[in-house]
Amino acid sequence: MKVGFVGVGNMGGPMCRNIIRNTNHDVVVFDLDPAAVEACTGLGARAAGSLPELAAECDVVITSLPIPRVVEAVTMGPDGIAAHARPGSVFIDLSTNSPATAKRVAAAMAAKGIGMLEAPVSGGTVRAKDGTIVIMVGGEAALFEQQLPLLRSFSGEVIHLGEIGMGSTAKLINNMLAFCNLASAAEALMMGKRAGIDLLKLDAVIRNASGMSTGYGNMAGKALKGQFQATFALDLAHKDLRLALEMADELGVPGVIAPQVMNLMRMARGMGMGQDDSSSIIRVYEAALKEEVRA
Repeated sequence: MKVGFVGVGNMGGPMCRNIIRNTNHDVVVFDLDPAAVEACTGLGARAAGSLPELAAECDVVITSLPIPRVVEAVTMGPDGIAAHARPGSVFIDLSTNSPATAKRVAAAMAAKGIGMLEAPVSGGTVRAKDGTIVIMVGGEAALFEQQLPLLRSFSGEVIHLGEIGMGSTAKLINNMLAFCNLASAAEALMMGKRAGIDLLKLDAVIRNASGMSTGYGNMAGKALKGQFQATFALDLAHKDLRLALEMADELGVPGVIAPQVMNLMRMARGMGMGQDDSSSIIRVYEAALKEEVRA
């Protein structure tokens, strides 16, 4: 089978390389960054000359893209996948979208006879590299079963959630929880700093007690060392939480906690931290109180 992969950056690159390592598929890649392409071709993939070329020759086209606007351009634009992929081929989108975007793209694909699965992922770059990410899939059950071996080749858990839109719904709810945990961890660590407790000992308590969460682990791992290089950039976290809040509004669910986290993200981005890690939100507290949370 010929598999095309569009968007082989921080997340897409490791997933694509796991497909190359773990399957016998002929993999073709396309990305605007030559270095990202080279990291895949060095393992045996082939670089496509253009997006239309990739779409036209592949049995399955996978995308991993940063924002819904880019997804729509790559899938529904004049040089996009829907315009050039063969009828009977399959499109799998690993990007984080709103359910509405996923449904629009699926409709455009269906009009051209192209099957689609939305399959957003969770786990970050570390788990993308080691092949243990979770994939949340929306789409027809028969198509899901057909593509399950491919999805399993670069993941640890694949869950079919129902029709198109349900994968995005699960991803946005999951990320909203993660960001709320991240913000709570920032507040908790600043409390510890101001109280004068040994932060490494506090960290040991939390990691072995009921306060532990993935969000806390990410926050403490970055903040206590003062290392905020992005593993999940604040700009992307802000985008995901904005989509989650829009979904909550559409569903009539009152926002009490998540909107405050959004405000914290806005302040951090306003301070120029958008390309830093999402854990940089703790620096809003540090700037306000003129005190750093470091071990």
